[in-house]
Amino acid sequence: MSRLKKTKGDKRKIRHARVRAKISGTSIRPRLNVYRSLTSLSVQLVDDTTGKTLVGLSSKTQKVDGVEVGDRKGKVAISYVLGKIMAEKAKELNISSVVFDRGGFAFHGRVKAVADGARDGGLQF
Repeated sequence: MSRLKKTKGDKRKIRHARVRAKISGTSIRPRLNVYRSLTSLSVQLVDDTTGKTLVGLSSKTQKVDGVEVGDRKGKVAISYVLGKIMAEKAKELNISSVVFDRGGFAFHGRVKAVADGARDGGLQF
């Protein structure tokens, strides 16, 4: 029997599909994809024309010490640092402009911190 009520995860997947129908990344302007779980955050630069991930970072594997985060604390500070590191890695690949894909998540908190860090690192959305 199918369930009638949609869960939060179901609703997020619907929002993500709606956004992904409108945006896609190219080799010149890749898609900056954000996935947020309860414990970690992962960020990827994706070229959708070839279906390849150019750069991928995760808060579980990336060292985030020694970067100025302002008044941010905890997971939001880690997210900001991931955005800055992603901007540095994108510059190494000669990428200066990206399409931001929030993954169906609301644009606040950790997702916004990634965007702010990437912008402060020099990426343009």
